[in-house]
Amino acid sequence: MEEKYLIINAGSSSLKFSLYEMPSAKEIVNGYIQKIGEGDSFYELKYDGKKDVKEKNIKNHSEAVQTMLDELIENKFIKNIGEIKGVGHRVLHGGEFYSKSTLIDEEVLNNIKSLTKLGPLHHPGEIAGIEGMMEVLKDVPQVAVFDTAFHQTMPKENYLYAVPYSWYKENGVRKYGFHGTSHNYITDKMKKHFGRDDINIIVCHIGSGASIVCIKDGICYDTTMGLTPLDGLVMGTRSGSIDPSIIEYIAKERNMTVEEITNALNKESGLIGLAGKNDYRDLSKAREDGDDMAKLALKIFYNSVTKYIAEYYFKLDGKVDALVFTAGIGENAYVFRKKVMERISNPMHIKLDEEANKAIPAKVREGKISTDDSAFEVLVVPTNEEYMILTDTYNVTKGK
Repeated sequence: MEEKYLIINAGSSSLKFSLYEMPSAKEIVNGYIQKIGEGDSFYELKYDGKKDVKEKNIKNHSEAVQTMLDELIENKFIKNIGEIKGVGHRVLHGGEFYSKSTLIDEEVLNNIKSLTKLGPLHHPGEIAGIEGMMEVLKDVPQVAVFDTAFHQTMPKENYLYAVPYSWYKENGVRKYGFHGTSHNYITDKMKKHFGRDDINIIVCHIGSGASIVCIKDGICYDTTMGLTPLDGLVMGTRSGSIDPSIIEYIAKERNMTVEEITNALNKESGLIGLAGKNDYRDLSKAREDGDDMAKLALKIFYNSVTKYIAEYYFKLDGKVDALVFTAGIGENAYVFRKKVMERISNPMHIKLDEEANKAIPAKVREGKISTDDSAFEVLVVPTNEEYMILTDTYNVTKGK
């Protein structure tokens, strides 16, 4: 028998939602409420190929939740709120508290609140979304699906920083990793692809935000993002790894606060900091038009990805089953994949199948882009984070 489940992704002034039937995982409707509490809020609903956009003054997340539920009932997606059997919430940070998705009770909510210091940009909105849902749907199970949970299998030598150990013990300073729902989804797909659990793969989740994960014997062994999503790869607006002394230096040189510098490293750096554009498609066009800074920014970007693939290749002692590209750029930009492959092809004994690479996503959504005589497979596999959140929510509410 089909049951209905809600998936929520809340921001500081927004609420994304999707309603599904389970266990078939059929999406009924999705929507996006924006500018909550800003006086000019509006929302949209998408279903059956249609899109409805409405304006409404929505003061807070509780009102946003009620508006969402009113629309679901009014449009007969549900008869009443009693039809909703579970709600899944995407939560950025689970710290060391959670290595899997978890039913939300008062203790779990308090733990999420305590981790706001590690996720100051994301947690306030996510907490508001959880509290809004719990207030309106008091008897419906709420599940937290953490971006960090998948990475909790990393060994200590891979998640500790070489800083005073008391920073870790007393302040929680360590590598946590993010994009866990995406990396989990791809890893599960690859276990089915190879017909075994003890796979060794390198997964490149490359979008505006980007991370690479090293999967050893079927679990996360290392990943590029750290205490926060700022670490690791060069990204659309994030710097990725830099010399930490830059912060003090720039604070003195430009009379900036730590908070201002952190904001610049998160929102004004990476590709946009180098070339004024953070969208890969815009940068690619600028490069074709002869923009030297676009060319340079993309070279730095490709080199950043290559560096971590190489590191994880060695961590796996060269015993790699597959290299997987996923997420917005990884799935859609065949030139990006080609440029990375050019850098790793000879030392890793893999060759790019040019035609197969160009066919994705023009003709097919996924597939192998390496030649048959390559040392291991190079694959493009679309990610589906929402499906992972949905299935985790369903399984947790069912006690599986």
